[in-house]
Amino acid sequence: MENQELIPLELFCSTTHVEMALIDSLADNGLVEITVVEHRRFIAPDQLGRAEKLVRMHDDLGINVEGIEAIEHLLDRMQAMQEEMLHLRNRLRRYGEL
Repeated sequence: MENQELIPLELFCSTTHVEMALIDSLADNGLVEITVVEHRRFIAPDQLGRAEKLVRMHDDLGINVEGIEAIEHLLDRMQAMQEEMLHLRNRLRRYGEL
């Protein structure tokens, strides 16, 4: 990933009106990935949507970081189960049982 693609964390926080402490908490809990280059912190463009979603959960819904972490875990599990169900349905169709 080239450095020019990275967005300075200060710019992200000022643009979205988010405190740096929230982003630090999200990063500390492994919910967003922060890249450090030459003592400056950046967020990758592919992390923007996720970071914005998590910030909205915190600001709009009043969910704390631990709650966000639990919700993300459950959403990941749900996605895995949906993928498994699709796989199993496809296997059943292949054998003509659906």
